[in-house]
Amino acid sequence: MPTLPTEFGELELFADWSLETEAERYAKRLSSTMDELQSFYDTAFPRLEEAIEYLNKFDLNALPPDATRLLWLLYSLVNASFPVEVWRQPRVPDSGAASMDMLIEPAV
Repeated sequence: MPTLPTEFGELELFADWSLETEAERYAKRLSSTMDELQSFYDTAFPRLEEAIEYLNKFDLNALPPDATRLLWLLYSLVNASFPVEVWRQPRVPDSGAASMDMLIEPAV
């Protein structure tokens, strides 16, 4: 059963990236291979502007469930972009065992 808007059906393959919290998205990034990150990026990035236009049709505080999952997927795309575009690895280079934990999620 589709979880994203039908207009974005090809992104269903990456529905597991539609994660509600930053901590979940970061953990998904760290547990993914570069091939997985690249595949997600290559499929989702070309649809980014169209997805934003689609989401802009709704009140942010009243998104339908499928649109909310699309928004979360876009958040994951942002999270995956630096490893794909810059670092060529899931972790921040030269960061060792350092980590950052959010105590409060952004309001959006």
